[in-house]
Amino acid sequence: MSSQINHVSINALDLRESVDFYVDLLGAEPIATPNFGLPVQWLALGRTQLHLFEKDMTPTSHHHLGITVDDLEPVYRAAERRDAFDREAFGNHLVELPGDLVQLYVRDPAGNLVEIDHRGVERLPDDLRSQVRPLWGFNPQDDEQMSARLFVPD
Repeated sequence: MSSQINHVSINALDLRESVDFYVDLLGAEPIATPNFGLPVQWLALGRTQLHLFEKDMTPTSHHHLGITVDDLEPVYRAAERRDAFDREAFGNHLVELPGDLVQLYVRDPAGNLVEIDHRGVERLPDDLRSQVRPLWGFNPQDDEQMSARLFVPD
């Protein structure tokens, strides 16, 4: 049996504001959306969808969605313009994982935590690279934990 995630659904306090956030930050594309009886907008992120629904809910501190990008800098700059960085959930807004992976943590307008994943610390501009903190600087890692990789191998 083969399975994969085809969409993630999160709340928006103001649907238009959240749609604008994901379009600006990630180049998400609004697509046709059925009527669910409440304000909903589907967004295409590559071959995966992000479904936003307008409902007054408070997100939890660590539940999040992870999105991979080829180039972190434009995402970082958009998050910076929007003052969207989250420096609390995992100790810093830019965290290096084992396997040369960088994670940028941001909060969307509804307060949802979004993790933006990018391969290659050295590919980052100097000003971004200087802000990256390694996960092992916050939490000790044994050899097995240092061998962990975020992406499932082909």
